[in-house]
Amino acid sequence: MFFQHFGACRFIYNWGLGNKLRTYKSNGESISRFVLNKMLPDLKSEHTWLNDINSQSLQGAILNLENAFTRFFREKKGFPNFKSRKNPVQSFSVPQGYKVDFEIQKIRLPKIGWVKIKLHRRYNGIEKTATVSVTPTGKFFISILIDDGQKQTPTQHFSENTTVGVDLGIKDFAILSNGEMIDNPRNLKKSISQMKVLQRRLSRKQKGSKNRNKAKKAVAKLHEKIHNQRNDFQHKLSFRLVCENQAIAVETLNVEGMLKNHKLAQHIADASWSSFVTKLEYKAQRQGKTVLRIGQFEPSTKICSECGYYNQDLTLANRDWICPDCGIHHDRDINAAINIRKFALDRQNLIGI
Repeated sequence: MFFQHFGACRFIYNWGLGNKLRTYKSNGESISRFVLNKMLPDLKSEHTWLNDINSQSLQGAILNLENAFTRFFREKKGFPNFKSRKNPVQSFSVPQGYKVDFEIQKIRLPKIGWVKIKLHRRYNGIEKTATVSVTPTGKFFISILIDDGQKQTPTQHFSENTTVGVDLGIKDFAILSNGEMIDNPRNLKKSISQMKVLQRRLSRKQKGSKNRNKAKKAVAKLHEKIHNQRNDFQHKLSFRLVCENQAIAVETLNVEGMLKNHKLAQHIADASWSSFVTKLEYKAQRQGKTVLRIGQFEPSTKICSECGYYNQDLTLANRDWICPDCGIHHDRDINAAINIRKFALDRQNLIGI
């Protein structure tokens, strides 16, 4: 029943996308999700197997399509594509009509019935949309959106002494303005040899065979392990930084542009700086802390944090340098973290916060 819902929602998504493209080609206008929803009863009479699927899940697929187009027009990238059954991650949403029983550890889903679950935590609040998904390793998850009714924590006041600058790097994952260096766990690098062996085994298996599916699952399990290790490290570090400081200053990085450097692309992707900053931001918002950002073109590395001298000859190979103006010896990354903190605080003072 889960896979039947996955397939039906994928079918509706592709059907809606096809209708939108045909309508736009014919008269230059896009068809709305409300019109698509009115067309669903006729589609169900044509494809009777859709009657076995929760109708609100089908409407949720059309809503997802509408949101995909909204993101495309807003961010100017990522035009919606047709979904494939070969995609290892599949999902469908249940807006309402489900019931969670904490005592017997089960959930009742429309058209599916009672399902055994392992509850991550009990919750209190108004239940919103529930989303059922399956991972490439064959694990099923249901994520429930809850309106707990709690007000947002008011932003706390911060000062120069309660602000830390963070410079993200590859050799050391994070360098703090207080001089602390946090090692990069390099989870992908530690598992890359095992990954090559599993990928080689997968490439030798015949397509469509059971052994190929087993080999594919082994590769997916290793990817999942690396992903979990990276998430665990970033959650712990971001939580620690938010608890210890009132404000955290970070640099805006052009990760997409940096990934074009083929010598460093794998290390940059393994570090996953963007997801770390995202974790920092929502944890800080939850606790009333502040995340300050500076521009990506600020010369945080080349400026002496003591006297302000600009060292234009500094290259990526120079890990430390001595300021020719004041004679201070700088570690490249610690100096950058101090400057990030200074730039962020100066920017706040300029705009009167």
